[in-house]
Formats: sequence, structure tokens, C-alpha cells
Amino acid sequence: MTIYLRADRAVFRFSGPDAHKLLNDVITGEIPASGSGVGEVAAAWALLSPQGKILAEGLAGHADDGIWVDVHQSVADDFFKRMKMYRLRAQVVIDDLRETHRVGFAQDSEPSGLRHTDRLGPIDMGWRTIAPVEHTADWVQDDAFYHTERIGAGIAHQGNDFPTSDAFAHDIGLDILDGIDFAKGCYVGQEVVSRMKHRGTARRRPVIVSGIDAPAGTAVVAGGREAGVIGQVVDGNAVAILRLDRITDPAAVTVDGKPVTVQLPVWATYQFGDVVAEE
Repeated sequence: MTIYLRADRAVFRFSGPDAHKLLNDVITGEIPASGSGVGEVAAAWALLSPQGKILAEGLAGHADDGIWVDVHQSVADDFFKRMKMYRLRAQVVIDDLRETHRVGFAQDSEPSGLRHTDRLGPIDMGWRTIAPVEHTADWVQDDAFYHTERIGAGIAHQGNDFPTSDAFAHDIGLDILDGIDFAKGCYVGQEVVSRMKHRGTARRRPVIVSGIDAPAGTAVVAGGREAGVIGQVVDGNAVAILRLDRITDPAAVTVDGKPVTVQLPVWATYQFGDVVAEE
């Protein structure tokens, strides 16, 4: 069994009688009420600003009487601060496990210990596992394999592909990848998410870009206009969050003045050239 260290992820554990309610009332996803942490599907989620922009995103799953959440290291401090603020008088303990625990990814076989299935909508990535630092010595330290897999699936990650407060939940496909619970009550940014769903105003969506010879952040140009920028590049491939209406000819897209190939993820319910309603 091979486990790849996801060194850019930070771990937090929420416990106490109000832990589930706190998370469920604040973030977008459908957080499970219980679980053992031995293979259940982890819930995808995002913490939004009141304006609907993503402040943090990741997976959440139950184990050992707590809910284990991972976020990108770049937003960990802000996430921890905001969740302590939202906690108010709720009976919740939020443990910052950045110094003691690590997140790993496995695909060839199910790991032992605390693990959750990493499934986003129809895309089964493998397993997310969390372990104390002292138990990770034999993990592969290079996470290129993980990023190759998720880029190939068209999965965009905050910190790797877009910065904080830059994207809406729909922009990264959370409405399609089961990262939004449209049936539950209010959460931060819920009005914006609901409006985008019912009015069909999602302008940008994840697109897989291949044949890249440029760094992350380089503009994707279609028809002489910028459609977005590429995210983390691995082996010439990246996920870009692009304006679909500007890609009327997928064969005529460039990055840094060089032609590239653009492809929709297999889970996409959108098309190149889609024109959406105005807000």
C-alpha cells in the first residue's frame, strides 16, 4: 500500500455535543452526523464569505467522536480564527492538529487507521487518511501523483489553483460534486449560492488544460480575450477556472501565446460557449 503525503493540507478536529451543528450551520456541505472513520465518504464543503466567495474548502469526516477537517495550509490560520468566532457559546472544542497530524492520499489499496473515501460526486479519487506525524515516516513525500490524479479529474483546489476570496462555490463545481447541500437551512453565503443555482448565473467553471509550457497564474486566452488563468501545473496539465462563454472555439485557445488543449471534466454538466444569465 502506498500513501502519498499531502503536505499542503492542515488538519483540525471538531468535537463536543454541538460540533456537528456548528459545522452544518456554517459550511456548504452535507456534514455526516456520525461515522467511524474507517471508509465512509468524506463530505466536500466550503466556508464562504457573506458575498459567497470561498474562504476555505476541503473534506470532513467523523472518527473518534469528532469531525476531522482538512484545509489548505495557506488559509489554515484564517479558518481557525473564523471557526472560533462562529463557535460563540456552543459546546465545541476545535483542535488545531497542524503540528501533530498529517493528511495522506491512497489509491492502490485501502489504508488502515483513520480514513475516509475521497469521492466528489461521480469521481472516486481514492482515500483520504489522517495519521499522527510519527506514523507517516513511510509515506511518499512527493505529492505529484495526487495532483496528477485530481488535475486529470478536473478537481480545482484552493491554494493550488485559486486564492482565497477569488471563486464562488459554483466556479469550482461544488454544486455538481456534492459539495453543497441545497436542502439544508441557511449557512454563510447561502443566499448567493441559491441565487446562482436558481438563476443559472455561474459564469466560470473548471476546465482541464493540457500542453502547457508556462507557470501557474498565466492567462488562458480565447478569441483574443482572457478567459481565466491556469492553476498548478503538473506535467504540462492544469485545472483552470474559465469563462465558458469566451471559449467558442476550443481548438483556438492559447496560454502564453502557445496553443493548448482544453477539455471538460467527465463530470461536467456544462459546455464550452455556454452563455449564462446576468445577475
